[in-house]
Amino acid sequence: MNVSDLVGLIGVAAYLSAYGLLQLGLLSVEDGRYALLNALGALLILYSLLFDFNLASFITQAAWLALTAIGYVRSHVKRSRTARS
Repeated sequence: MNVSDLVGLIGVAAYLSAYGLLQLGLLSVEDGRYALLNALGALLILYSLLFDFNLASFITQAAWLALTAIGYVRSHVKRSRTARS
C-alpha cells in the first residue's frame, strides 16, 4: 500500500465516522464537526485520486465537498440569525 492509498483510506474513515456518529445521535447535521469530517473525507479521497485517477470518483468527491461547504455555510448563517434575534 502506498501513501496515497493510505490517505484515501483515512478519508473513507472520516466519512464513515461522520455518518456513524450522526446515526448514533452523537453528532447532528448542524454540528461543525460533521461538516469537517465530511470535508476532510472528500479532500483526502481527492488527494488519493491524483495518483490513481477515476473520473466518476473525482466528480463524486468534488460534488460531496461542494455540497458539504454549502451545507456548512447555510447552517452557520442560520445559527448567526438565530443568535441575533
